[in-house]
Amino acid sequence: MVCALGAAVCFGTATVLQAMAARAAAAGPTDSRESPRGGPGGGPGGDAALLLRALRQWRYIAGLALDGLGFLFQIAALRSLPIYAVGAALAASLAVTAVVAARLLRARLSGVEWAAVGVVCAGLGMLGLSSGTEGERAGSDALRYAMLATAVGVLVLGLLGGRLPERGRGLVLGLGAGFGFGVVEVSVRLVDELSVGALVANAAVYALVVGGAGAFLALTSALQRGAVTVPTAGMVIGETIGPAVIGVVWLGDRTREGLGWLAVAGFGVAVVGALALARFGEAPD
Repeated sequence: MVCALGAAVCFGTATVLQAMAARAAAAGPTDSRESPRGGPGGGPGGDAALLLRALRQWRYIAGLALDGLGFLFQIAALRSLPIYAVGAALAASLAVTAVVAARLLRARLSGVEWAAVGVVCAGLGMLGLSSGTEGERAGSDALRYAMLATAVGVLVLGLLGGRLPERGRGLVLGLGAGFGFGVVEVSVRLVDELSVGALVANAAVYALVVGGAGAFLALTSALQRGAVTVPTAGMVIGETIGPAVIGVVWLGDRTREGLGWLAVAGFGVAVVGALALARFGEAPD
């Protein structure tokens, strides 16, 4: 659980930095005019070009570095904890985002918002007490190829994000990013052999890479304009519920004896608290 919480700290801090960088990239010299829809930029802002512009921002680079470190923590956590526990801990990165936003962006947290941070921590504590070890099922080839197909879909969504209608765009891209990060969570568990030949032949390896790239692209597109509450909430939902179900049903994740109810309650409490804090991915205009 320590590694899962370390990943949450890294990802939560990175969210603030990347949101600020995405806004700066969208409002850069090539996109400084108002679009016909009233948003920044005159062209499709949610494509690979936006990501390239964001990569010129030092905040985005710093965020990527933290994401890389968080990913290492995430891999370590997934090797010893059920997916549902790791997923809830990663959703709790929104609590970290809230605290970091309060510090870096000088945003004030109300009493209710601090209470939501406490709720997230309580949910994680419940999960920590109830979580068993990771499941022992290896996962089928069908599941590996399903993850790869989902990853390709997320990547296509990220590439076409700027062409989506404004209405509902943030939610769709946020859910897509969440599915991509969820693919990464599941795929880490589906990589069971580390020899070169086994890695090359394992569809989960490609799903992990493509899913991560597609998730970053979709999230960058979602963060470029308007409030980030909806896409961030969509991301939290996408990266927690689906992978948790896959872990329990197909990979054999279980709780400690007699504490299944506590794990379910802790998962729900942590995710609800994270959703309440979703707006702290907000960056200044």
